[in-house]
Amino acid sequence: MANILIVDDEIGIRELLSEILGDEGHDVVLAENAAAARAVRNARRPDLVLLDIWMPDADGITLLKEWSANGQLTMPVVMMSGHGTIDTAVEATRIGAIDYLEKPIALQKLLSAVKRGLARPPASGQPMPLTLAAFTRSVPLRELRRRLQQISENSRVLLLRIGSGSIAELAARSFLAEGGAWLDFTAIVQPVDGKQLQGCQGGVMFVPELTRLTRAQQKNLAFVLDRLDRLNLHLVVATDQSADVLVAEGWDEMLVQRLFEVSLTPPTLADIQDDVPELAAQLLLHLVEAGDVPHRHFSTAALNALRTQSWPGGFADLRAAVKSLALGTLEEEIGLSDVRRVLPAPVDNVHTVSLDQPLREAREAFERLYFEHYLRVEGNNMTRIAERCGLERTHLYRKLKQLGLQVNRRNDDH
Repeated sequence: MANILIVDDEIGIRELLSEILGDEGHDVVLAENAAAARAVRNARRPDLVLLDIWMPDADGITLLKEWSANGQLTMPVVMMSGHGTIDTAVEATRIGAIDYLEKPIALQKLLSAVKRGLARPPASGQPMPLTLAAFTRSVPLRELRRRLQQISENSRVLLLRIGSGSIAELAARSFLAEGGAWLDFTAIVQPVDGKQLQGCQGGVMFVPELTRLTRAQQKNLAFVLDRLDRLNLHLVVATDQSADVLVAEGWDEMLVQRLFEVSLTPPTLADIQDDVPELAAQLLLHLVEAGDVPHRHFSTAALNALRTQSWPGGFADLRAAVKSLALGTLEEEIGLSDVRRVLPAPVDNVHTVSLDQPLREAREAFERLYFEHYLRVEGNNMTRIAERCGLERTHLYRKLKQLGLQVNRRNDDH
């Protein structure tokens, strides 16, 4: 029979539902809160979930949204509540729940809902690609998602100004409406026509780097730009070059002006260093769900090691590292030793201080190197730097200003 997960903070309800469904021949697993439900979902892959809405740590709607954003809503979910409203039921259904049961739950309604859920064909194919919706804890990523949503409602074209450590693809996929088509524009090498674009209606075309496009692809880009409204398409392009540089390289000036009309500079992985552990954990979950890697999870030490790594290739670089770690680790837990084995040690750019100078200048030079090191290692997190250096924060800020070191406040204490 089926493997069913029951998530409810009331022990009496858990036991009652477990007894009923156990008598029906099902294998029942219990979870008292969202944290326990996440662990069971990742380890057991239940065939169906009965999910309470009101729980102490995270409510059922939030957990449902999380599974949906993570590509983990591959099983039917039946919501339960003793204080629900029609709006709540509608929202749960919109997110992906298949049914909604009011407490106290009648036996026949319970069995009917379970029967209908288990009768649904199993989810097939690849889970939806990751978007910013999966990263709910990061303030910079939540803000970026809101900005992207606002822009997408008012413009069909967005230029992402990128540099080393770019998360352009993650941002571009978040520009995509649910269920919309996705096309990497660089895959188009032949002249395009309207018929070729019909299958992309309602989707997003993405150009990872404008400077890589050939003259023929630039003409294709102009062709697509003229038809965005007609085909209900969005175009997201990325570049680390200015408009003047592109024009100097031979791009059509009018095309460049249209591409640069609305632009946004997303944070790099260096800017959101403290969020790298969450990004890595979500990437691993997604790879497991897609069947690309065996079931694995990161140790805390491994995630901390990933946080201090340099990621010049950005999101794609991090994704490749996570996949390599998952495939190259023999145990279920990816540990610190695995990260050290697979990835190069972070480069610590410590230079020697010339001793051929007065003591005061030599001391300042050493202090500058010392604080540059901790600003880099701790991603500008002033609380941790103060703890590592044994200084009060006020004294630390004063010292950095005295040494002429700039602090990126966006990374200071999320």
